[in-house]
Amino acid sequence: MKELDYLGNRNLLKLPKTAFLASNTISSETVLRCYDWATEMRHQGWCVVSGFSSKLEKDVLHFLLKGNQPIIVVLARQMYKAVPMDLKEALEQNRLLIISTSKAVRQSRATALARNRYVCEMADEIMLVGAAEGNSLYELREKYNEKILSF
Repeated sequence: MKELDYLGNRNLLKLPKTAFLASNTISSETVLRCYDWATEMRHQGWCVVSGFSSKLEKDVLHFLLKGNQPIIVVLARQMYKAVPMDLKEALEQNRLLIISTSKAVRQSRATALARNRYVCEMADEIMLVGAAEGNSLYELREKYNEKILSF
């Protein structure tokens, strides 16, 4: 990664981290299982890292923000000019780190792929949802197979 920008508690980088990455096309049964997974992660207090950009990833973030566990949000664009309201409380509680991996104004396919690789590199284990052959998550599943959690 090139120059990274950080906002929040950088000590979260020292914690064991579980990455959560999800495709945009997920069955409703799988969505419900992911909500259960997010609730379990929240109760266990695990640090979860993700771009939180797909619909399901955003939903998982919503569940996680209701807990007290640490969260790392990795942006595939430049750092927020203003922190979104839903993240402010976690930031004030010192349990959130936001990392920007690109100077781009908006996320693109290329910046999202680079961000997802960075998330996988930093994670101790990875929850990949919807990694079907032909999509970008499938490539990550192949490359980081030893870190992938069964779902």
